[in-house]
Amino acid sequence: MSAVPADVLPGAVLAAEEAASEPAVLGPRARLWPSLAAVYRAQLSRARVARIPLLFVATFQSVGIMILMRGVVDGGSEARAVVAGSAVLVVAFVALNLLAQYFGQLRASGGLDHYATLPVPPAAVVLGAAGAYASFTVPGTVVTAAFGCVLFGLPLAHLWVLAAVIPLSGAALAGLGAALGLLAPRPEFATLLGQLGMSAALLLGVLPAERLPEAVRVVRDLLPSTYGVEAFARTFAPHPDWALVLGDLAVCGVVGVLSLAVATWAYRRAAVR
Repeated sequence: MSAVPADVLPGAVLAAEEAASEPAVLGPRARLWPSLAAVYRAQLSRARVARIPLLFVATFQSVGIMILMRGVVDGGSEARAVVAGSAVLVVAFVALNLLAQYFGQLRASGGLDHYATLPVPPAAVVLGAAGAYASFTVPGTVVTAAFGCVLFGLPLAHLWVLAAVIPLSGAALAGLGAALGLLAPRPEFATLLGQLGMSAALLLGVLPAERLPEAVRVVRDLLPSTYGVEAFARTFAPHPDWALVLGDLAVCGVVGVLSLAVATWAYRRAAVR
């Protein structure tokens, strides 16, 4: 008695051909928010040990600048600008400078290939890393602002505005830092651009605007952190103009969305190369 394999029967051949012609069923696409949360937690745990010492450096730097400026600034609008600029400088140091270096090194070392193989949207990678780095700025910014208020005799009543200033200015600066790191051809250029961006935030944010030349004021208005500085500085007035504060924060938010969109595009461009 002979046995005939089932796959040589006419019906079996037709069934196999039909099964082969059907497209393979893929798994569901990764959603943005769960992917964003996963990348954020991973970046937060990886950067915690390495970035905390740098956060102390950023805070100490801003506090030292305020102590130096105390000798030439007595009070008024100039003191408000110094305190607000020094507080936002902590955000610029971490979200702009360090994030530019991180993405520059990630691109040079081939780390983007690892993220490209993961089932996560590109926006989740950029937003997760930017959010993790921006989170490290919260304690340093609050400490710097509180110390500056005590040093210059400014009111502490409206420090709660930092709850909006930190994430909005952090998003704008983090998006800019990520874009610089991803678009720089070499990690050394990414480091240089991050340092230049932080220096611009230092010089144009801490120094009072009325003491700057007109041409420099135009450059200052193009810097994303300027609007976070202006929003925070306005709250030190005896009667803050909250409409102007909200306007500055809105500009910060719009710039943050645009800069993160550019960073996402730069990530896609770098990941496919």
